[in-house]
Amino acid sequence: MKRLIALIAVGVLLAGCATGRLTSEERLELYRAHAGPPQNAMRYFGSLNGWTELGDSALAVWTRPSEAYLLELRGPCYGLSYATAIGLTSRIGQVSARFDKVLIRDPNQGPTVPCFIGSIRPLDVKALRASEKELRQAQVQEREGTDG
Repeated sequence: MKRLIALIAVGVLLAGCATGRLTSEERLELYRAHAGPPQNAMRYFGSLNGWTELGDSALAVWTRPSEAYLLELRGPCYGLSYATAIGLTSRIGQVSARFDKVLIRDPNQGPTVPCFIGSIRPLDVKALRASEKELRQAQVQEREGTDG
C-alpha cells in the first residue's frame, strides 16, 4: 500500500514537473510519500550530514548518509527557505517532537526565532532517491521531447 501511494505521488509530481524544477510544495509531497509514521524522537549526536528545506514549515535532515527524517514544524519558520545553515536543539542525543526546535543560522541576520518541531517521521532514503532519479529522468525526457 505504501508503495502504491508513493507511485501515485510520483505520477502527480511528474505531471506537475513539466515546467522544470519542483516547487517546495511538490518536494514536500514527495518526501511525505516516502515518510514512515510519526515518532516521538530521533537520534542526534550534534551534527547533521545534510538538510533540505521543503517550504517554510518543513525540512528533511540527514543524520547519516542513509538515515534521514522529515521534520514538520508547528508553523512557518521565518528564513528557512534561504537559510545557509541550521541547527537542532536536543537532549541526551535525541531530538524530540513538540519540545525541540530548528534554529536558523545566518551570520548576516543575527539571532532568529526558533521553530518548534511538530512531528518527526523517518524517511525511506533508498525509495526517496529512486523517486528523485525517476523525476530527473522524466524531466530530461520531457526536455528532449520538446527540443526536437
